[in-house]
Amino acid sequence: MSRVLDEYCGSVFWNSSLLERPDPDLPVCFEQTVLVWIPLIFFWLCAPWQLLQLCKSRTAKSPITKLYIAKQCLTLLLFFTSVAGIGVTVAEHVDDASKSSPDQTMPVVLYVNPPLFAVTWLMVLLIHHCRRYCVRKDSGAVFTFWVLSVVCGIFPFQTLIRKFLQGDTPDIPRACLFFISFSLQVLVLIVSAFSEKNELTKKNPELTASFLSRITFNWYNSTVIKGYKRPLEMEDLYELNKEDRTKNICEAFEKHMKKEVKVARKNLQKRKDKRIHKESAIEMNGLSKGQSQDILVMEERKKKKKESTDGTAKDFPRSWLIKTLLKTFPRTLLESAFFKLVHDLLVFVSPQILKLLVSFTGNSSEYQWKGFFYAVLLLVAAIIQSLCLQQYFQGCFVLGMRVRTVLMASVYKKALTVSNSVRKESTVGETVNLMSADAQRFMDLTNFIHLLWSSPLQIAISVVFLWEELGPSVLAGLAVMILLIPINAVLATKSKTLQMKNMKNKDKRMKIMNEILNGIKILKFYAWEPSFENQVEEIREKELKDLLHFTYLQSVSLFIFTCAPFLVSVASFAVYVVIDPTNILTAEKAFTSISLFNILRFPLAMLPMLISNMVQTSVSCGRLEKYLGGDDLDSSAIRNDPGVDAAVRFSNATFTWEKETDPAVKNVNMDIKDGHLVAVVGGVGSGKSSLVSAMLGEMDHINGYINIKGSVAYVPQQAWIQNASLRDNILFGAEYDEVRYKNVLEACALLPDLEILPGGDRSEIGEKGINLSGGQKQRVSLARAVYNNADVYILDDPLSAVDAHVGKHIFEKVVGPNGLLKNKTRILVTHGVSFLRFTDEVVVLVDGSVTEMGSYKTLQANNGAFAEFLRTYAKHDQKMEEEASVFTGADEIDDDDEPAAEVPEDIVSMTLKRENSLHRRKLSSMNGTLRRSLKEVAKDKDLQQAAKGQHLIEKETIETGKVKFSLYMKYLRAIGWGFSFWIFVSYLLQNAAFVGQNIWLSDWTRDADIYKNQTYPASQRDMRVGIFGVLGVAQAIFVFSGAFLVARGAVGASRLLHAQLLRNILRVPMQFFDTTPSGRIVNRFAKDIFTVDETIPMSFRSWIACVLGVIGTLFVICLATPIFAAVIVPLAIFYYFVQRFYVTTSRQLRRLDSVTRSPIYSHFGETVSGLSVIRAYGHQQRFLQHNEDTIDINQKSVYSWIVSNRWLAIRLEFVGNLTVFFAALFAVLARDTVDSGTVGLSVSAALNITQTLNWLVRMTSELETNIVAVERVDEYVQVENEAPWVSEHRPPQNWPDKGVVQFSDYKVRYRSDLDLVLQGISCTIDSMEKVGIVGRTGAGKSSLTNCIFRIIESADGKITIDGLDISTIGLHDLRQKLTIIPQDPVLFSGTLRMNLDPFNRYTDEQIWKALELAHLKPYVSGLQEKLHYPVNEGGENLSVGQRQLVCLARALLRKTKILILDEATAAVDLETDNLIQKTIRSEFSDCTVLTIAHRLNTIMDSSRVMVLDAGNIVEFDSPEELFQRQGHFYSMVKDAGIESPNSTSF
Repeated sequence: MSRVLDEYCGSVFWNSSLLERPDPDLPVCFEQTVLVWIPLIFFWLCAPWQLLQLCKSRTAKSPITKLYIAKQCLTLLLFFTSVAGIGVTVAEHVDDASKSSPDQTMPVVLYVNPPLFAVTWLMVLLIHHCRRYCVRKDSGAVFTFWVLSVVCGIFPFQTLIRKFLQGDTPDIPRACLFFISFSLQVLVLIVSAFSEKNELTKKNPELTASFLSRITFNWYNSTVIKGYKRPLEMEDLYELNKEDRTKNICEAFEKHMKKEVKVARKNLQKRKDKRIHKESAIEMNGLSKGQSQDILVMEERKKKKKESTDGTAKDFPRSWLIKTLLKTFPRTLLESAFFKLVHDLLVFVSPQILKLLVSFTGNSSEYQWKGFFYAVLLLVAAIIQSLCLQQYFQGCFVLGMRVRTVLMASVYKKALTVSNSVRKESTVGETVNLMSADAQRFMDLTNFIHLLWSSPLQIAISVVFLWEELGPSVLAGLAVMILLIPINAVLATKSKTLQMKNMKNKDKRMKIMNEILNGIKILKFYAWEPSFENQVEEIREKELKDLLHFTYLQSVSLFIFTCAPFLVSVASFAVYVVIDPTNILTAEKAFTSISLFNILRFPLAMLPMLISNMVQTSVSCGRLEKYLGGDDLDSSAIRNDPGVDAAVRFSNATFTWEKETDPAVKNVNMDIKDGHLVAVVGGVGSGKSSLVSAMLGEMDHINGYINIKGSVAYVPQQAWIQNASLRDNILFGAEYDEVRYKNVLEACALLPDLEILPGGDRSEIGEKGINLSGGQKQRVSLARAVYNNADVYILDDPLSAVDAHVGKHIFEKVVGPNGLLKNKTRILVTHGVSFLRFTDEVVVLVDGSVTEMGSYKTLQANNGAFAEFLRTYAKHDQKMEEEASVFTGADEIDDDDEPAAEVPEDIVSMTLKRENSLHRRKLSSMNGTLRRSLKEVAKDKDLQQAAKGQHLIEKETIETGKVKFSLYMKYLRAIGWGFSFWIFVSYLLQNAAFVGQNIWLSDWTRDADIYKNQTYPASQRDMRVGIFGVLGVAQAIFVFSGAFLVARGAVGASRLLHAQLLRNILRVPMQFFDTTPSGRIVNRFAKDIFTVDETIPMSFRSWIACVLGVIGTLFVICLATPIFAAVIVPLAIFYYFVQRFYVTTSRQLRRLDSVTRSPIYSHFGETVSGLSVIRAYGHQQRFLQHNEDTIDINQKSVYSWIVSNRWLAIRLEFVGNLTVFFAALFAVLARDTVDSGTVGLSVSAALNITQTLNWLVRMTSELETNIVAVERVDEYVQVENEAPWVSEHRPPQNWPDKGVVQFSDYKVRYRSDLDLVLQGISCTIDSMEKVGIVGRTGAGKSSLTNCIFRIIESADGKITIDGLDISTIGLHDLRQKLTIIPQDPVLFSGTLRMNLDPFNRYTDEQIWKALELAHLKPYVSGLQEKLHYPVNEGGENLSVGQRQLVCLARALLRKTKILILDEATAAVDLETDNLIQKTIRSEFSDCTVLTIAHRLNTIMDSSRVMVLDAGNIVEFDSPEELFQRQGHFYSMVKDAGIESPNSTSF
């Protein structure tokens, strides 16, 4: 071979003697052949792929840019140089031919190379032209070709220069041509590094970035710089790539999913058949019945076992999801696998180069250039390794993001079509979990999925290389590693059980916290805070105990993890030197092994993690497969045949909710004519709503069909409201038509509501319509249907939630014979009897079938079920009308005149925030304060935005910018200075031991020179191994003690911070809760406390370890080569800047991610709760689109965050690679003064630094992101408190003994910047007097009770009770002496007894007595647990009436001299109301009773009535007296339809 090449070049191809000298060179022939061929072969292999663009469908050719012209000109010049080269050769050939000397032929290479180059340059020109059809102008292959070309050109370049310098003039024309060509290639390489700029660049620079910019993520620089200057916002993020958009990913996924699910369904059928076959076989075999039963029981048990392990009960299509995902993303998977493989192989190159380097420094006869060569080789290997690793990570993370997206979108899409049976099995919460938790699991797993094959590969290769170094003694080290795996596994399972326990405690604590926040007003009224504080603290203690054990376990596993590498090295080295006296540890062996052991750490740590991750994901996979593979809704029984002569036709329609149950709609046959108004009536549970659901196609079909002509609009019984503006709720995706819109608002009685909502119809409606009253929601829902202009209207009892007169208005204007819908077909389900006479037909349902149908008159005459229905409900209706409210025009009455009415900043948020008293205000009953305040607001320009009221609640403050240093100090103070000091010391000592161990090892390797040809003394050997081991053990002990101290300290800090937070939250005034959504406070107790408990200690510990680790490594390198210190400074500066830039950007991106993620889940929850409405209107596509957009917005921040991580990593790895390079370079330069052990030490330390640096930045940014939790908790610890619970001045024990309440010129306002709510009230309420307090909404009735309890403090004047000024005593002293029966009966989860007496102050007898008086005794004694009956959250397992009676029982137990009834009977039926009134009259006859009333009949027998208006007392006298005066009170009584004060006796 070499002879052929010698002839081809006309000179020697290879001559190794050229390398064995101080100034080595390569033979000219080698330069002319191999170095020319390498780039060209690469180029011609890639060229065909590059030309494919020409054959593909023509996209628009992009315009010619300067960059393109520059590239083409340079390439053209290169082409001319090759042509000139051909010219020179031809000229010489002709010249030779004329001399005709046969012995002097020119070498072939001179004929071949110039044309080869000429063709190549033409090809490059063509490729450049082709790339104009692509979005990406720059091709990776061409760029790599230029790099190879320049690198290979460097060798001939230096050869020629040397020859010139030595005066040996070579072939001048060719040399000149080569120099021109080489410089042109360098220029093209430089030009190729720049990116093209065009319109796309602004939207997404990644699309037009050059190859170099893409692999180094330089295109992201602008975002990082922007993020450093100011906090990033969503607008600053670039658009998503096409292949990352939800729509595109989902299309691909669905295509594969359909096929795979089909196969899975077939397999499911086979499994079912097999089971049936098995069971029939058992019976066939004629086993006695008993035996076959036994076998069946066994089978069942097996099945049960399987079910419990999978967590899913029924069989479902299995094992299709993973396959589908693999088929959807094969390219990304393979690409990242390729990069991972290259990286894994390169990882092992460094230790081999290190080995050569160490042997080079140990052998002074080697030429200096070899050392430099090794140093450069280390750098090149490290850079390629870094680039591959980052591309691999980018691939994996983007794949993870796509998988998460596809799962989220699929779950959403499935939710829109899912059948009833599947929907019943999974609650909204569970489905949201599928979207959040399970999809996130997949994402986390995808990031590391390649470790499945890469970890074993890395372990195998390391073992092979280690075997070469140390022989069989490696097995000792390996055995240690394998032994550690089960220990870790045991620890992991232990930790898991603790985690589970901890989660349970957390849930318990959060449940109580939720209840406390929801019922905080009641706790304040009853002075029960201490009891609940103790309950929370008890649970918290359990939680912290488990947490402490958990962190101890973590410390142990950390201890083992730290021990692992050194235990392994101790075991291996010890066995190595003990086995054979001739084995002496040399520097190469020791440090090559150490760096190989370091490589081993990673896969060994990752494998157990990966396996546990896979187990978790497999559970998620099963859940997703079950949900996504479930059946879809079958609506084939609903036809839309326009030829039928009825608007709606039922033909033998039989429908059921679930396949196996009785049908809920049975054999219905009826026609509903076009334009008719048909009422559907029937008792509770007669199947009215089922009939509606059947028409909407929401039920499983058994028989018959329903035909509906035209489009459908549907008003559900429970109004479904979206979190959008009021107008969007009504338009519901339709075009805006002003005239129609105004008519609809007018007809649905929404105009008065618009006046009250600060933003009019642009006001934002909270989730589930939180800031609308029940009636308003129902009217919005109706308006949506009316505006949608459909053909058939299905109205499911829309009038039940509104007041009688509003219902009347709506019926007249909308539904009735003269309403807006008079020409439409209307099907109205109703309980209201009064409207039936206006309908065209009445359909009577009993038990799911139609019993009667006809006009009102006919049915009444028939005296059947309908007549019975009328008799039942007519009474009810009259009752209702008698009780018509006190206020004319009141819709849903709720008197809670919190001053929200006059809050300038964000009216709605305050007015309507209180969850437990959603304000149902109506304009007619407003006293104008709101309007007044609105006008004031409008004056104030700055606040105008707020007045618009578009947004409900002030935004939560997002901390931006750098985290304050004081926060770290605060956290350290919470840990305790002593703990902090010792933690630092133990980590410092651990690092000292680590450095010491390495220095000892390098010293040990000198023995190889000292005892070169003699036996190694055993004592020396034992000392070396012993001290090496002792330093290792010391390291582990210090790590353990550090971790242990961190655990103790951190738990202490957690305890302190939580206790402070809880203590403070229970002591803040009521108004704080009015303006702060409970979710925000809960978040402090959940997410932020979790961060303080678990995340911060870990970040803190890792951060300390990383910082000291880096310092230790740099110390070791400087020790070996002091000159290295000079390089540290510039590297550190660069590192610091990268770090600062990254941290600010990353932190903000994290925030954006969480901000954009919640809309996905809330939109999903909203969709699920409004499914029937969305399906009825046929708006599935619009909602899908909205979901895709929401996910895409979130994707933008996630993708940006992924890229920012890569951007950082590649820059840090570059710093790390330079560290390695300089460590090696200085080692080479100083090789005469430094021994090989030290070199090994410094370079192996440097090799390890890259990962540590990477971790350090991660940890810094994590710590910065997480320490914010301390800030957020601290924010609520600083909130101002209310007055002290107990003060110096304590009231007498028996106070108040009379119960005289006196107001003296009492004024009060809710906040210092607001108007007065009570305008100076003066009155005296005598002992044992019964006073009724009345007034329109907002008159100040509730404020009065709030004042007596000092929920709000006085602005002026005072209240005295029995002569004692209440503002002088502690709040608890006051509140414990008063009793209130509040408006909302709030119960807490716990036992019934706890709800009555949380402090255990009363005996059981007393409690039973109270229950008896409250008419609850028969009910409670009938319960199995009696007093210990568990009450659910919010008292949900008791009826509203029963809850009200429990509140009465509380009052009877406390039995103080003053009782306040806040509209206590608004929520109960007349009978219960009667009971309560009787009990109060008899039991509290010797007390002063204040009653705030809505139903006037409850206070008509009071001794006096106080009438309030706008915070003033306008009338105060006995009811009879006031009635005769014919003032305010008289008009109210008349409005309520009461004839005279005496007509309301019970």
